[in-house]
Amino acid sequence: MRRERAGGVAGIVLAAGSSTRMGKNKLLLPLGGSTVLRRAVATAIAGGLDPVLVVIGHESEAARAELAGLACTPVLNRDHVLGINGSLRAGIAAVPAGCAAAVVILADMPLVTGEMVSAVVERFRSGGAPLVLSVYGDVLAPPTLYARELFPELSAAEGEACGKRVMKRHRGEALELAWPAARLADLDVPADVERARRELGGS
Repeated sequence: MRRERAGGVAGIVLAAGSSTRMGKNKLLLPLGGSTVLRRAVATAIAGGLDPVLVVIGHESEAARAELAGLACTPVLNRDHVLGINGSLRAGIAAVPAGCAAAVVILADMPLVTGEMVSAVVERFRSGGAPLVLSVYGDVLAPPTLYARELFPELSAAEGEACGKRVMKRHRGEALELAWPAARLADLDVPADVERARRELGGS
């Protein structure tokens, strides 16, 4: 096993978006006895990620208040309106030097579990790949693990979809974990939230 595989694995929860299609801040909506944002951070913590970095932007003070009491560190992306690429770069820049990798999670994928996250980390530790991908049917989506050797590429990429470009470039080296396609559910419009509530139970 290569030495860096024994290092810590950080979590980067991307939670800076403006929720334009939802019509209100979806991260503050109640879901499964919590809120969308707190649920995502709790998932990262349950998956053993440390530190957990939460990239916030839209309504950042409300997001900070919602994170109170959770073992996480908010990271402000002042340019969040420019897209998810800047949030990913902000998260990568905040990963401490001692971490061997980072797992990227989207805050609006509430059916991702801590067990899924920990499985991604374990696959990284037991293999030699710089990238661990989650596959839902034929779709790639978070949680995605990037080893530290890929951080410069993520940080240097310009424009949108930098994470996807890095995934494509290193797909041949990647390890993959397959998850049920139903776990891919994300929250874009109110009907998505209602479906997630039915799946999870409660409000």
